[in-house]
Order: sequence, then C-alpha cells, then structure tokens
Amino acid sequence: MKILLIGSGGREHALAWKIAKNDRVEKIFVAPGNGGTAIEAKCENIDITDIDELLSFAIGESIDLTIVGPEDPLTKGIVDKFKEKGLKIFGPSKRAARLEGSKSFSKDFMKKYGVKTAEYEVFYNHQEALEYLNKCPYPTVVKADGLAAGKGVAICENKEEAVKAVNSFMIDDIFNGAGQKIVIEEFLDGVEASILSITDGKTIIPFISAKDHKQVFDGSKGPNTGGMGVSAPNPFVTEEVLKDFEENIMNNTLQGIREEGFDFKGIIFFGLMITKKGSYLLEYNVRMGDPETQSVLNLMESDLLELIESALNEDLENAEVKWNTGACVNVVLASKGYPGSFVKGYEITVDNEVKDKVFIAGAKLEDGVLKTNGGRVLSVVGIGKTVEEAREDAYKSIEKVNFKEKYYRSDIGLV
Repeated sequence: MKILLIGSGGREHALAWKIAKNDRVEKIFVAPGNGGTAIEAKCENIDITDIDELLSFAIGESIDLTIVGPEDPLTKGIVDKFKEKGLKIFGPSKRAARLEGSKSFSKDFMKKYGVKTAEYEVFYNHQEALEYLNKCPYPTVVKADGLAAGKGVAICENKEEAVKAVNSFMIDDIFNGAGQKIVIEEFLDGVEASILSITDGKTIIPFISAKDHKQVFDGSKGPNTGGMGVSAPNPFVTEEVLKDFEENIMNNTLQGIREEGFDFKGIIFFGLMITKKGSYLLEYNVRMGDPETQSVLNLMESDLLELIESALNEDLENAEVKWNTGACVNVVLASKGYPGSFVKGYEITVDNEVKDKVFIAGAKLEDGVLKTNGGRVLSVVGIGKTVEEAREDAYKSIEKVNFKEKYYRSDIGLV
C-alpha cells in the first residue's frame, strides 16, 4: 500500500510510526511532514499543503489511502474533494467537520441531541457580548467560534478579564476571523479528560483515556498552549466515569451523527470535564489530538491501519481495539518563550538509545541536522507499569535530548 499522510506535527510523526508497522505498507508520503517523518521508516516528505495539489498528487501516485492529521484541511472539505474523485480518505466530510470548526454549531448539536454540556450563549455582536458579561456568573469561559490552533479559549475569573478576552477576540481579531463570533459558557469545575475515538458513522469505539496538560507552566499556570504533555490512561476516568460518558455523551453524539446524515468515517475526540455532578462535554475535535496521539498510540496493541480500514468499510461493529497494559507519559519539549515569541534554528541532539521515544513536531532536517523550527519542538514518551514509572522513564530520557533554550514542564503525569 501507498499512504498519503497529511500534516506536519508530532501527531503525524506518531501516526506515521504506527502505520509503518503494518507489513502491507510500502510507502508513506507525508505532506508536508517534519524532521521526524523525514527519517522515519518507509516515509518521504513532500512539500505540498494545497488541497487541489494534494488531490493531483494522490491521483498521480495511485495513493491507496489518505489519512488527514490536522483539522484545517478537514474543515475546508478535503474529504469531499477526494471522495468526488473516487479516492479513499479517512476523515469526516466538511459538513461533519463543523463539529470542530464551529463552537456554536457543535454546542447547538449537543443541545439538540441531549449531549451533556455546559450552559452557553452565542454572540455575533460585540456590544451584546459585553452586556451579557454584566449578568453572567464568574468564573466564565469565552471561546472563539472558529479554529484557533487550540488557543481560542479564555477562562475568565472576573468581568475585567472577560471584557479583555471578548475585545481581543472580536475587536483586535487575534485569531484572524475565528473570534468574530464567540461562545460564552458556564465554567465547570473539575478535571479534564481526553477520549479519542474512531467512528464509521454507525459505531463509535472509544480509545484509552488521556490527561492533557494545556498550560505552559508547572502547576497548570500561565497561558494555554497546544498541549505541554499527556499521561494515559487518565486516572480520573474510572469505570463509573466511562459509563456516564458512554450513556450521556458518546451514544447521544452517535445518534446525532446518524440523524444528521453526517458522512463521518474518522476520528472523533471528546474533550470532557469530570465534575462532582458527572461528566460534561467541553468540545469535539474531528481528528487525533496532539500530544494525546503520542501517548495513546504507544499503548495501542491493535494495528491502526486495520482499524482505519474497518471504519472505511463501515465494519467497526465487528472490530476490537486491544491495549497494552501499563501507562504512557508524554512530555513536550518546547522552545523557551512559547507560546509567545521564541528563536528557531537551534541544533537538536538525540542519543541513539532514546530515539524510539522521541516524536518530532516543530523541527526540520537541514543538511542531515535536526533543527528547531517551532514552539512545540518534540515529545519524549516514557512507558511503565504505572503512570509513576512511565513518568520516571520519560524524564530520564529527556536528559538525553538537547537543544538550546529547551523548555518543558516538570510535573507531567503528577495528578
């Protein structure tokens, strides 16, 4: 098989690594890829990001299957375009991808199908949003409606912070249009959990749970990032929580997907808040999370490609996902200054003994040398019988990965 994998992050490096394990896979073209996929087994980076150019490449190279990593091409309709040409592609249609592409659309969908979620209001008008801030309870949550690279959420402790968030989203337009419409919703106090799942539109199979650490500094302080690390499984996702999730969130979501007639053969990611009153859905993503993917795929015993094929064949009801016992902790190494300004171009050295534990994200291969090229540079994973063992393994390995101005949280995996 020849595979086209779209994306350039740590998620895509992990997907390429996992898919390459299947003996039927001969070649994986990664578009545009990164410094990790450049040297991963069976992989070749191709410098294409335009959807029409990717379509031409897939036709010209007789690609057997395309797998879409990030949300942006999904919300722009890449799946619809590929299917129109009779090509196999894994991911939701443009219409179904609105579950991630529009916060207001997804919240209305949740409400319509009885998916347990926080109370909310949608605002198109800046003045009306400011007026609402006079009467809403605090803390409150302000969300950009559109895609904002995982950074479009502000938890506001008081009216002053909320006004600042609304102004920066709607007036200053810090998310280039994504915040022109906003959602203001009830603040839920609890513990977050990520549950990645696979669906064929008729069945949803949840993967092992994960705990993401979004904020940049230890103790979950500082600004939100795309994610600074993950532990899996999430110790807060008990059997009771999982049952509540399946009954009040997952099954109702599936009902909605069916009744809306969504063409959805792909990944659906549930971002949960576990509270004293039960589990609530914060958001949907319609693709694998990053850095959750690096942890979850390290624990997956099943063949990912075979699972994807089952989804495309609408046969997930007969599929089973097997998991290795134990835990995985994934720590993100970032450029100092992220998520603000930072310097690129520093050489990265990785000791041979830990190479299989490193997933590259914001780094490129330049004349055979790996160099930093982004905010979140790479992930280092640790495996163990427990989260504590996995955590120890990850932090030991980090000592053998170096670049100038390396920054990471020291508390990933500590609950």
